[in-house]
Amino acid sequence: MSTQGVDVVVIGGGPGGYVAALRAAQLGLSVTLVEREHLGGVCLNWGCIPTKALLRSAEVLRLARNAASYGVKAGPVEADLAAMVARSRKVAETLSQGVAYLLKKNKVTVLDGAGRLDGPRHVVVTRPDGRSTRLEAGAVILATGARARVVPGLEPDGRRVWTAREAMVPESLPQRLLIVGAGAIGIEFASFYAACGVKVTVVEVQDRVLPLEDEEISALARAAFEKQGIGLMLGAKVTALRRDDDALTATVEVAERTRDLSVDRVLVSVGTVGNVEDLGLETTRVQVERTRVRTDDLCRTDEPGIYAIGDLTGPPWLAHKASHEGLIAAAVIAGQTPAPLDPLAVPACTYGHPQVASVGLSERAARDKGHSVRVGRFPFRANGKAIALGDVDGLVKTVFDADTGALLGAHLIGPEVTEMVQGFAVARTLETTEAELMHTIFPHPTLSEAMAESVLDAYGRVLHV
Repeated sequence: MSTQGVDVVVIGGGPGGYVAALRAAQLGLSVTLVEREHLGGVCLNWGCIPTKALLRSAEVLRLARNAASYGVKAGPVEADLAAMVARSRKVAETLSQGVAYLLKKNKVTVLDGAGRLDGPRHVVVTRPDGRSTRLEAGAVILATGARARVVPGLEPDGRRVWTAREAMVPESLPQRLLIVGAGAIGIEFASFYAACGVKVTVVEVQDRVLPLEDEEISALARAAFEKQGIGLMLGAKVTALRRDDDALTATVEVAERTRDLSVDRVLVSVGTVGNVEDLGLETTRVQVERTRVRTDDLCRTDEPGIYAIGDLTGPPWLAHKASHEGLIAAAVIAGQTPAPLDPLAVPACTYGHPQVASVGLSERAARDKGHSVRVGRFPFRANGKAIALGDVDGLVKTVFDADTGALLGAHLIGPEVTEMVQGFAVARTLETTEAELMHTIFPHPTLSEAMAESVLDAYGRVLHV
């Protein structure tokens, strides 16, 4: 086994790992990235990107079905599932190749294989052909991500009981789909399959959909999903699943009563488990708590020289959070002093129909923290661009500290809000108050004008309602 010296070894090539590798290389460090499967990780290959491609297909399908309302004559419209899936996979392949190009351009060495720590500063890489390479590293960044949590009794079989991975590449559309979990992943797949004509039922143990979002936004989302025909069973749990040859029968407990649902497929989306196995963590002082690697606010583990980023370290389980942590870890290794990541500055986005996005504190969380708040709301039905688009359901909600004017949080539901929320994220980073937002000129006609009007509404100055 040969030994090679390198400044930084990154284990995992997802949105956290490859970004960390790129930035470390840009800072003048020699970098080796170890990836056992696909560059870009789950997000690019089996998560964020390909699901958005499928949701885009669903959006086009909805628009085509409603073409007459836009003055467009169209023939019969139907979903071509094989073509949708093929396009989604092509998008993922294109971006994975792009990551490989960027790593090569920045002179990052990429090793195909599984990386395992052998003490604090050594990584053994087992290649697909069985050969091993030993790396002596100045620093190691763990970026191995997470996988879907398995629920006893609902173990995926890859054929009829799915994780998100199988749900992305179905060979055919089921007539009836049960989704367990009403978080972002569950809701996005509910939107896709419902648009394709599947009868979708979502079971959620909490009493509302998208339970991490502001309660008002969750209520609006629920109404929108039910209007589309998506069945929602809230405050409920699947207690058993019978797998017969011709059907699946799920027993659901809700309001102290049980009922059986006969379905064709089940998608389980109830959280994640960190990929901490077979990393050699036991040869170091790295601590694991509930499948998550423990870190400080600069991504440092309990073992000097070893860093951990992304889903491996816990919530929020978002690609852009992982990427930002990768930048932080690389900067620390290079001797810089980056600002720690503020979890409240991380935007959250759900790309279903309608879209949902947020940043900062919800109204309830702000009040629970002792803030006296001012809340503004502006509906898209009063926004000219939304009316022109024919997509007027939803609103923008802003939460301010009543004493200081600080923007505590922003919560949006409606057309393209996943693009709009970044404006509020920038405002929070700049510690903007209502005064600066009121002085900002928003272009007309745009959906973003609803952001400005929401701020005005919080202070009794709204114009267009």
